[in-house]
Amino acid sequence: VTTIGMVADLVKQVGGERVGVDALMGPGVDPHLYKPTSTDAARLNKADVIFYSGLMLEGRMGDLFAKLARAGKRVYATTESVPESRLAEPAEFEGHYDPHIWFDVSMWAETVPTIVRGLSEVDPSGRELYEKNGADLSGRLARLDEWCKATAAQVPEGGRILVTSHDAYNYFGRAYGFKVVGLQGVSTVSEAGLSDMASLVDYIKKQKVKAIFVESSVNPAAIKRVAEDAGVQIGGELYSDAMGEPGDRKLGFDTGTYDGMVRYNLTTIVNALK
Repeated sequence: VTTIGMVADLVKQVGGERVGVDALMGPGVDPHLYKPTSTDAARLNKADVIFYSGLMLEGRMGDLFAKLARAGKRVYATTESVPESRLAEPAEFEGHYDPHIWFDVSMWAETVPTIVRGLSEVDPSGRELYEKNGADLSGRLARLDEWCKATAAQVPEGGRILVTSHDAYNYFGRAYGFKVVGLQGVSTVSEAGLSDMASLVDYIKKQKVKAIFVESSVNPAAIKRVAEDAGVQIGGELYSDAMGEPGDRKLGFDTGTYDGMVRYNLTTIVNALK
């Protein structure tokens, strides 16, 4: 069992046919606001191993994971293998790390060793397979990271301004050279106020931003209003805290996979801004 789809995608790639993977949060689900149901609790209890993203991303589920771990369940926060020095601590996240590390592909690759270790500990006879699959996956992620750098470079440096619904893209901006401006803070729990919207409108006009973006797991009403007031187009819908439906192809990419989601997001951003 895993929580968010991005984690489930990696576990499937490391586990291969040897592991049955069940993702709790499907496409379009906002993990910040997710409340576990009684069915979820039953699924978690049945699982041999549980992987979740961590860094407070799953909000209300953190206590449940701690409880399961105390009861002897194998529970792993995949982000535990990411070096602390690479984590960002934005002021608006009030002393917590920004959990959206999958937007920097090289950071997301750092979670693979935790998945390999977790599967190997629960199923030692599969260790060799998990280690091989993990190494293959790390190679694919390194190539994806290079593709992201080359694709981002198609937008002139001064034009790399990404305006979205909430601050999910800090790591993305740092990795691929974008200035990132979110209408809401790192979490989607609080709603944007009118003064936030007004100052964002001013910023967009002043910087001559070409396009701004809505997100698949965040209510688009506020950012659409900003676009209207600033007289700027919506450049497309990005996937932020959830992937697309499995097999849902957009711009030629399967947005139901991590690789496809990353490629679709960056292609959408580059097409709108270059």
